[in-house]
Amino acid sequence: MRRRLRAAEALAAALALSAVLALSGCGSRLPESAFEDGAERRTPARTAAPVHVGILTSATSPVGGATFTDTRDGAQAYFRGLNDKGGIGGRPVEVHLCDDGGSGVGNNACVHELVDEKKVVALVATTSLDYAGAEKVSHARVPDIGGQPIGAAYDTYPHLYGIYGSLAPRDGTPGWDGRLYGGTEVYRYFKREQGARTAAVVSYNQAASAAYARLVTRGLRAEGYKVITEQVDFALPNFRAAAADLKDQGADLVLDAIDAHGNARLCRAMDQVGARVTAKVMTVQSWTSTVAADYKDAPHCRASLWATGASRNFEDTGHPAVRAFRDATEGLRTHSQWQLEGWAAALWFTDAARSCVRGGGDVTRACLDRFMDRPAPYTADGLLLPVTYRTLPEPPSTRRTCLSVARWTDGRGWVTRNGDMSRTCFDVPQLAYQP
Repeated sequence: MRRRLRAAEALAAALALSAVLALSGCGSRLPESAFEDGAERRTPARTAAPVHVGILTSATSPVGGATFTDTRDGAQAYFRGLNDKGGIGGRPVEVHLCDDGGSGVGNNACVHELVDEKKVVALVATTSLDYAGAEKVSHARVPDIGGQPIGAAYDTYPHLYGIYGSLAPRDGTPGWDGRLYGGTEVYRYFKREQGARTAAVVSYNQAASAAYARLVTRGLRAEGYKVITEQVDFALPNFRAAAADLKDQGADLVLDAIDAHGNARLCRAMDQVGARVTAKVMTVQSWTSTVAADYKDAPHCRASLWATGASRNFEDTGHPAVRAFRDATEGLRTHSQWQLEGWAAALWFTDAARSCVRGGGDVTRACLDRFMDRPAPYTADGLLLPVTYRTLPEPPSTRRTCLSVARWTDGRGWVTRNGDMSRTCFDVPQLAYQP
């Protein structure tokens, strides 16, 4: 069963960040294949030639140093544990980090360093604000495995494999003739399962933020919602006025196209005016363990925070793959969904590499690419909804899509609310948008 393209939701984070930039000037379990060779399980890889991989991240950028580092941290944690258990065919994985500074120039420089100088066999868990070097990576036929789709690169170029998959031709043009498609399953879920009927969409008076808000509005209306649009000034936002209006109009669902800081201020304003809603819906990027601190001044709004995504809740420690992730990252101060997805990206690379060495082969770019480009879906031991890169010549008008849903609960963190994510599925329309 296929899930929808997650590019539309990833765009929410990207557009909110674009709004910021516009005014700023600028004990673990591995896959079963890991245990095929008993000697590999017991002996740490120390002397064999390493397998070189690159992790390209906007670790420093105008939007803040911690914004894009979670995927990097999750991937590194996986590779550390992998090396402790013998690496890949007895070879350790050597990770080369590059910080592009959140700029296109810096990104191109990182691509040159990792691809041309370090000769990495693959990029893993790329998380870049401006992936300007994506075309060069594709031209060099370097598999980019499990990157976050901030922008349209993973729906544009071959050899690039984002964490959520793609059905687009990826022939150098984004999506289908420059248009991407996103589904309405999030809105369907809150209507059917939580009884929401009136939705408020909050955005900045900035082009990218407003464009994403229009897409959300279209999706909500397609699902039969009454929609209230609230736009605030980015430089001097009056969140209190927006909160008062959504209260007066009876909104029971709130979505947004604003940044994390703005969301915290909106929630505080909602508490101040007495706005009580069924759900304030967060994106995957905001699905973190820091909610209690970030929303400490808004207890009522905090109690209504929900998150949706295409990966298993990082708090679901009863699942063995999540438990492996949490055990390996217990030393981190915070946890997040992006960390788990970075871990899943590293696992994906490792499974691809093990397919190369099975039978005596070598880990090459071409071999990794064959594994990644196969039609069989991939789930990273159940951490991801099934991911494929099955190309469709025409965009789908509808799709059966699934989602992961969690709600914040003080004292318990993020609590999964929909059971198994592979069973929370809806047949929904796919709406076109331009990246």
